[in-house]
Amino acid sequence: MKKHRRIYKWILFAVPVVVMILATGITIDAQSNRSKGVRLENLEDQHKVNVYVNGALFTTYRYPSKMEKPFLYPVYAPNGSVITRGFPIEPRKGERIDHPHQVGLWFNHGNINGIDFWNNSSAIPAEKKDGYGHITVQKIVKAESGKTGILEVKASWDDNRGNTILAESVKYIFSGDKNSRVIDHITTLTAVNGPVVIADNKEGLFAIRVDRAFEMPSNEPLIFTDDKGNPTTVAATDNTGVTGMYTSSKNLKGDAVWGTRNEWVYLSGTKDNTKIAFAIFDHPGNFGFPAYAHARGYGLFSVNNLGQNSYDPKQEKISCNLAKGESIILRHRFYVQSGSDLTPDKADKIFREFSKEY
Repeated sequence: MKKHRRIYKWILFAVPVVVMILATGITIDAQSNRSKGVRLENLEDQHKVNVYVNGALFTTYRYPSKMEKPFLYPVYAPNGSVITRGFPIEPRKGERIDHPHQVGLWFNHGNINGIDFWNNSSAIPAEKKDGYGHITVQKIVKAESGKTGILEVKASWDDNRGNTILAESVKYIFSGDKNSRVIDHITTLTAVNGPVVIADNKEGLFAIRVDRAFEMPSNEPLIFTDDKGNPTTVAATDNTGVTGMYTSSKNLKGDAVWGTRNEWVYLSGTKDNTKIAFAIFDHPGNFGFPAYAHARGYGLFSVNNLGQNSYDPKQEKISCNLAKGESIILRHRFYVQSGSDLTPDKADKIFREFSKEY
């Protein structure tokens, strides 16, 4: 009888313990699964979508009403280093404060039916705003988590009076692993209220403004003008920790990359004692392939399929002409890795893989 009582007491003790272990295991598994793959956190009341890769914040899609376009900011390398400039969102000590329209990672163009979407910002005085356009998010269609994350957005490209020139349906596909991150950006632009001319213009197209560490060292102030002749001075600053270098698919380096056609361009440097490299890839199915590199040493890194003569005056002017209801699809890939430099061979491999998709 006493033996049976001992067994009964053991069961009373063991069962709760086993249940607790199993419950804990389930919780651990749930947390483990939650940290794997890509998770999108849609915060519509804050006008943003956070993107996590393997539990770590990769970037945030932002569409604040006070800004003239949506953008991804900040963007982090896999090691946790931020690769985007802070200004004008969160200015950092020692960084440049030129070109306030160059924020995060974005997509737009400088001349659509004569309207400048690229250069619009809070720096444009009210009396000149009619020459500039706004990109306004209308709806977050999908924010899907999984092995890859998918963000689908509908937006309108409007003039300053609210007239829609282009309707945009854009898909972001996020992926990554321990040492790399990828953003595939696929956008469809449709003329909705009449014909649209996307004119030859150097201000475009898929772009990132980078952290000071990834600028190229320079000891001279620079002055750049837009197609309206407006000058912007980029002041010379201390080069401590400035380590950036461009490399292109045409085997060009540094400043020589600007204004040349390339299948890909990558920018590498060192930050937080870690080698970091990031690249933008064009797609063979794009209008204007291979795109021109609008890659500046001061930290603007962009590729542009909708400019030609504006980069090389020897070339004829191009334009993309859309009748009402017609569309253009453009595909680009942004890639970033940490822990080692990118190589031309690896960039070629990524380009070939991307070329087979979409």
